[in-house]
Amino acid sequence: MLRVTVLLAGALIWSSAALAAGPFGGIHIGPWNGGAYTSDTTGDFSHCAAGAGYKSGVSLVLSQNAIGAWLLSFASNAWRLTVGQNIPIDITLDGQAQFHFAATPASPQLMTTVLPNSAIEQLRKSTLMMANVKDQTLQFSLVSTDQLLSAIATCVVKVKAAGVTNAGDFSAPPAKPTASATPAKSTSAAPADAPAAPAKPKLVDVNGTGFVISSAGHILTNNHVIAGCVGDVHGNLTGEGVATLRVVSKDETNDLALLQAPNPLSAVAAIRGRSIHSGDSVVAIGYPYHGLLTSDFTVSTGIVNSLSGLLNDTRFLQISAQVQPGNSGGPLLDTGGNVVGVVSAKINALKFAKVTGDIPQNINFAIKTGAVRDFLDNSAVTYQLNEAAPAELKTTQIADMARAYTMLISCSANGAEAAKR
Repeated sequence: MLRVTVLLAGALIWSSAALAAGPFGGIHIGPWNGGAYTSDTTGDFSHCAAGAGYKSGVSLVLSQNAIGAWLLSFASNAWRLTVGQNIPIDITLDGQAQFHFAATPASPQLMTTVLPNSAIEQLRKSTLMMANVKDQTLQFSLVSTDQLLSAIATCVVKVKAAGVTNAGDFSAPPAKPTASATPAKSTSAAPADAPAAPAKPKLVDVNGTGFVISSAGHILTNNHVIAGCVGDVHGNLTGEGVATLRVVSKDETNDLALLQAPNPLSAVAAIRGRSIHSGDSVVAIGYPYHGLLTSDFTVSTGIVNSLSGLLNDTRFLQISAQVQPGNSGGPLLDTGGNVVGVVSAKINALKFAKVTGDIPQNINFAIKTGAVRDFLDNSAVTYQLNEAAPAELKTTQIADMARAYTMLISCSANGAEAAKR
């Protein structure tokens, strides 16, 4: 049986298949087989997974780790992959939903990528997956994926609660509660057979950051900044009134969203046309913890630590400039004030520490301008591109420039959705 060992702590840490102990219990649904697994290094529960083999010689594995991240793995005995290499994968589900990933080999025969929730929801209802992997177009018939994903999620919940020693068969769907022989007395003034009124979702105020990218009033931000918004999305430039923004387009896979103000805007950020390098200085601008720390934007400085993100994902930069909740969607600027990325995430230090025993510091991520420019091009947005070598500016000068085009993004969101940010 194919084994995949995965530990996640807000970041992902891969180990070779030899370090996976299991399966404990079982998952047996159609062609899928698997169970729960532990790490031989720590002995702790790491993930639940199930795989299926195909005539092409490539196996498919779906898994969820101990803190809920979903992963997709491809394996073939014929492959001779380079561990740590970045491999692009394009996936189409039922000929409609398309996703672009960067997979990382954990062994010469196996590579794995992280699946966003949007891909998981598509997998639940899909019957066919087409994948372009290593110059091969592979076809995977998806059987009982809804039941499989539910079984894997159930496996994770039960093993975390009771341990692998008590693992059983996770294949069967949870039993529906049986009706009581004697109806319970109603303590409500409503009739006993009246349907319960649905609870109104609790709305909370959420904030993020965006920045003006075209004189037509287009604003760029992260998709997750607006994903849970209920009602209008608002934008506020320093010294100006609040404007209602229109959602133009979204890219869930690359976590980008394009908004538009009702009127043209004069101050526009310029995108750097030259390549960025490891060690280059950067400045992050945004509105972290707006109203709790300050109502003004904040400025933090650092360097580019790496030209790739988690699992060597080349869509991202790793940066040391400090970011907090609310910085998402803000501009990452070079020393000339040009945009080199969109601030997107930081490592969850507490979750990381639970897995590794070490607390990471200043490990943050920004979406590279390559993905940004593709998104803007696909959205037919005209933007400024600066190909010249950046002139060195002081951080105060960069902040003054950014103030004119950096925008506070706010909305009301369902409390459950807001908690996921």
